[in-house]
Amino acid sequence: MTKRIGFIGTGVMGEAMAHHLQAAGHTLTVYNRTKEKALSLIADGAHWADSPKACAAGQDVVITMVGFPKDVEEVYLGAEGIFSGAKAGAYLIDMTTTSPSLAQRLAKEGAQRGMRVLDAPVSGGDTGAKNATLSIMVGGRDEDFAAVKDIFDCMGTSVLLVGGPGAGQHVKMANQIAIAGAVSGVAEAIAYGQTMGLDVKRMLAAISGGAAGSWQMSHNGPKMVSGDNAPGFYIKHFLKDMKIALAEGKAQGLDLPVLRQVYDEYDALQQEGMGDLGTQALIQAYLKPEDQ
Repeated sequence: MTKRIGFIGTGVMGEAMAHHLQAAGHTLTVYNRTKEKALSLIADGAHWADSPKACAAGQDVVITMVGFPKDVEEVYLGAEGIFSGAKAGAYLIDMTTTSPSLAQRLAKEGAQRGMRVLDAPVSGGDTGAKNATLSIMVGGRDEDFAAVKDIFDCMGTSVLLVGGPGAGQHVKMANQIAIAGAVSGVAEAIAYGQTMGLDVKRMLAAISGGAAGSWQMSHNGPKMVSGDNAPGFYIKHFLKDMKIALAEGKAQGLDLPVLRQVYDEYDALQQEGMGDLGTQALIQAYLKPEDQ
């Protein structure tokens, strides 16, 4: 069944995700702080809204895919935010990676207004967004998840309800913790291979099919070797995610030493002006100066 959907945040991933909803026949209204990033969607028939409030008005479903927790707060709770425009009964889905406590706060606020709020962060990067193969981790009520499962299926191949409000964000934190270790392991292996004079492309081909294989090795390993730092997922956004995970762990007395190390490495790269590069640029932290 087609739905009226408001989509807020048409950046690297959001644009592709919204296109899949259009392709499924849903009626789309879009908002982005930079209108130019929504032009391809508008050209394909999406309606433009001048604010999150206007984008949410009259929609069956509103999806947000923005950058940082402060952006989520603004688009939901601001004077021109979603809560001031959406109708009672609307499904509000935040697909941004943000803090679990904020997700719980939005769910509570939405319920008081008769709106159904789910947190649904994703994994898979720009490739997953373009190919509609994202992993989507959903927190919310069973009945609300069931009502919009078809929407998620337009954008991902692994769509799971993982618990109540905020659970999606907690699972995404676990995902980011695992990625931090994996991407640093790939970078360190490449640095080792280069230092030892190996043909690193052949090295990756040899080890990626065995126990060392991973998504990070298959997708970001070749990019590290070729020097392709184009962002599928920005360093600045990964730093945001890791900071949330470290804070959540600290609040429960949990030490995450590998995550802390990788956070520090990425933070140093951002301090050098690399925050807008892709996460594969972590290789710069491992290469010898003459190899950079």
